[in-house]
Amino acid sequence: MKSDSSIRMMAYAAMFAALIAAGAFLAIPIGVVPIVLQNLFVFLAGLLLGKRWGLWSVAIYLLTGAVGLPVFAGGAGGIARFAGPTGGYLIGYLPAVWLIGWISESTRKTPFFQVAAMVAGSVVVYACGVSWLKVVTHMNWPKAMAAGCYPFLPGDALKIAAAIPITKALRGIVRK
Repeated sequence: MKSDSSIRMMAYAAMFAALIAAGAFLAIPIGVVPIVLQNLFVFLAGLLLGKRWGLWSVAIYLLTGAVGLPVFAGGAGGIARFAGPTGGYLIGYLPAVWLIGWISESTRKTPFFQVAAMVAGSVVVYACGVSWLKVVTHMNWPKAMAAGCYPFLPGDALKIAAAIPITKALRGIVRK
């Protein structure tokens, strides 16, 4: 039975990798960093799959993009995207999904803890993303925050709000 569970979780991890890629196609270019739905699916992967399988889903997504499949924002792919201005956000998805999964597994599955997990994950994504954006573009901190963080906070709040009922609806289906 354990192998059946592992196969099911592998399938969910692959599905979430595909959803993260789909979230990248819904990109609104507003500057150096586009508005995307990727982080919604990263949040959901952490909440629903936990730290281990959520991490696998993001790793699969990043590897498919690194080998050149067009899964990053704007239909881009290739390892060079990690060296570009949005590379820090992409890499930040790995520790963020792990942290969200860890918090989700370690606490009660209440909306309070789910929101706390996603806020913590967002902080990690922004810490990695804005830091890398600053390095690559040679912006100062206020400009990097203005270009890579502040405009996205209202959208992230909406994504976090949307993730709560989605998680509630799917938690019974996705059992670890």
